[in-house]
Order: sequence, then structure tokens, then C-alpha cells
Amino acid sequence: MTFAFFLGAGNIIFPPLAGFLAGENLNSAMFGFLLTAVGLPLVTLIAAALAGGGLPTMGRYLPAAVVSVMATAIFIIIGPAFAAPRTGLVAYEMALKPFLNDPGQTTLTLYTIGFFGLVLLLSLNQGRLLDAVGKVLTPILLLLLVALAVAVFVSPQGTQPQVAEAYMAQPFVKGFIEGYNTMDTFAALMFGMLILDVLRQKGVTDKRVQSRYLMIAALIAAAGLGFVYVSLFILGGTSLGVVESASNGGEIISAYVLSLFGAPGLWILAAIVSLACITTAVGLVSSCADYFHRLTGKGSYRRWVAINAVACMLVANVGLNTLISVSIPVLVACYPVAVALVLATYLRPLMRSPVFAFRLIMTVAFAFGLIDGMQAAGLNMSAFTFLPMFDIGMAWVLPTFAAAVIGLAAGKSREQAVA
Repeated sequence: MTFAFFLGAGNIIFPPLAGFLAGENLNSAMFGFLLTAVGLPLVTLIAAALAGGGLPTMGRYLPAAVVSVMATAIFIIIGPAFAAPRTGLVAYEMALKPFLNDPGQTTLTLYTIGFFGLVLLLSLNQGRLLDAVGKVLTPILLLLLVALAVAVFVSPQGTQPQVAEAYMAQPFVKGFIEGYNTMDTFAALMFGMLILDVLRQKGVTDKRVQSRYLMIAALIAAAGLGFVYVSLFILGGTSLGVVESASNGGEIISAYVLSLFGAPGLWILAAIVSLACITTAVGLVSSCADYFHRLTGKGSYRRWVAINAVACMLVANVGLNTLISVSIPVLVACYPVAVALVLATYLRPLMRSPVFAFRLIMTVAFAFGLIDGMQAAGLNMSAFTFLPMFDIGMAWVLPTFAAAVIGLAAGKSREQAVA
């Protein structure tokens, strides 16, 4: 179940393109990607298990308003701003575009209206109609990816491309930041609560046992995701000849499947990806509508579903490549905050003053992450070039760890845990 939570159809488009662009630097880029796309969600879920819950429990030493703002930002990012519109665009790129001769903006607009119109209808009952379908779709999608992985290792269809400029100087760092695109660390902050709720429903009430099961589930999910991402990286890294150039990973996967299995394989891929994207979109739209309905106490759940679905449709019309490029500065700015919360959660037993330490670590991560995000957005941030690792978009790292050291040393006596 935990693996299924993370394996969205949108996630499979990033490793092939990174593998294609990395060329001979594939291994370094892949390792960096795996750290953020697999390692960070894994340690986040384990931190949630240790804390006994997700974001609300991990953030209990922060002001309640800050936790609410973080939760709202996460729901916006994985909802109407980026992740949910991306599901429709991935379905368009992999399920419709390969069969069209000259698709344009009109085609995309009509498709997104139909896609998110269907998502709207299915979300009105909070996605219950798709529960059973989702349980079937994930194993089928995984089987297809396994078959594709085996074929990539046994019968690669192309050769290794040349290294793109973006992956020439710092392939590890570029892969590390590309892993942000999966947004799975944000999701893990929410999934921790959901998985613990499922365990309680199954009759598992002992907190130690709950934590152990959550850790085991996290390891299984990480192993599955690692296998999928590694195989897709290698697919992209052996696809020159199958494609000569590509602007996104969906194009590479579609071309590779066509080369391996012919037109029938492409039709099967189109059907599975379409259904998988719809189920993911319904889950995201439903959860976001439910969250904002409970947060504001205004408007019905159905009204929030309509607002989210329309917002997703509008955002999706910018196109997949534009959406990804716009999301990168936001993710570069926000990811350090999530990492800082996880780091503080692990260090909590060593803190003498957890309230001060948590707030210091989170403030520093946010401030320096914002600097990195503004640089990624193309703003002139030359005044900060003196910061270590600023040139590679990771100026937040050393200040955040320095704040953690100060947080551990500060305080004369251990504070009582905040309820």
C-alpha cells in the first residue's frame, strides 16, 4: 500500500529524461536522484514512525499557525499547483500525443477539459468508485514497468547519449535537485498519518508495533521505488536512436515501448497510464478538497472539488515542460524546510530545548532555501555568492546543519514535551 501511494504515473517521467541527458555521467546523476526521490521519503516515513505520526506530530514544537501554513503549502503543491495538473499532462503526453500527427494548444485544452471533468465527477464521492480500480491498476502498472525493466537490461534498444550541458559539471547535484520533482518527501509527511490510521483500523494499537510496521512498509516502498527509478534511468541512458531528442520523459518511454513491443504495447501503455493518472488525480483532488473544506469551514466539499478541478485544468494548459520548469524554483525553496523538519525530528532526543531548536532549524532552512529558490527562478542573487554551495543551489545545507548544532547546544534544561 505504501509503495502504491508513492508510485504515481507522474513520477515515472523524470528518471528517463535525466538518464538521457546525463549520458556517461548517468551513475552520479542517478545516485543524487535516488537520495531525494527514495532516500528522503524513506527517512521521512521513519521519522514519522519515531514521532508517532506525520506533520502535526513532527511539528508539535512549532507554532500551530506555522504547521497549518506548512500543511496548506504542501496540499497546494501536491494539489492544484503542480502534482495534480501534472497527472493530466502525463496522460496527455503518453496516452494521446504519440497517436497524433500535429497536436497543438487546442488539442491540449480539449483534453484537459475532458480529463479533469471526469476527475471532477469521480471526486464528488471522494474517489470511492476508484478504490477497487486503483488496487488493480497499481500491480498492472508495476508489472508493465518490470517487463520494461527486464527488456532494458536484456535488449537495450539504443545507445548512450552524449552528456547534456546541465549534467556536465555537477551531475550528482543536478540529479539530487531533479529528485525534488517527485514531491514524495512532502507526500511522506502526510502519508505517515494515513498509514498509522490504517494500522489502527487493522487492530494494531501498540505504538511500538505501529512504528515497526511503518518502518517495514517504508523499506519495502523504498526498495520498489529504487528498482523502478534505476531501470528507468538506464532506459533513458540507452535510448539514443530510439529518440534523437526529448523534452520530457514521457516521450522517451512511449518511444521505447513502441520500439520494444510495437503498436500493441503503446496502446496498453496508453490505457494503463491514463487510468493510473485518473486515479492519482482523483485522490489528489479529493484529499485537497477535503483538507480545505475542513480548514476553512466554508463551502461544501463538492464546491471545493469543483474549485480544485477547475484550477487543475487551468494550470495544466501551460503544458508539461512549462509546468515542470515553473515548479522547480518552488520546490528548491520548500524542500529544505521539509528536510529540516525531518532532521530536527531525528535530533529531538538530544535536544535540551526542543522548542528553541526546532524553530531555529526551521527558520534558517526556510530563509536559505528561499535564497536558493529565487536563484533557481532566475533572479539576480549575486549578493549571496559568498555562501558555501550557493553556486549549486544548495546554500541552505551548511547553515541548516550549523543551526542544528546550535540547537543541540542551546538550553540549560530539557523542556517538557509539547502536547
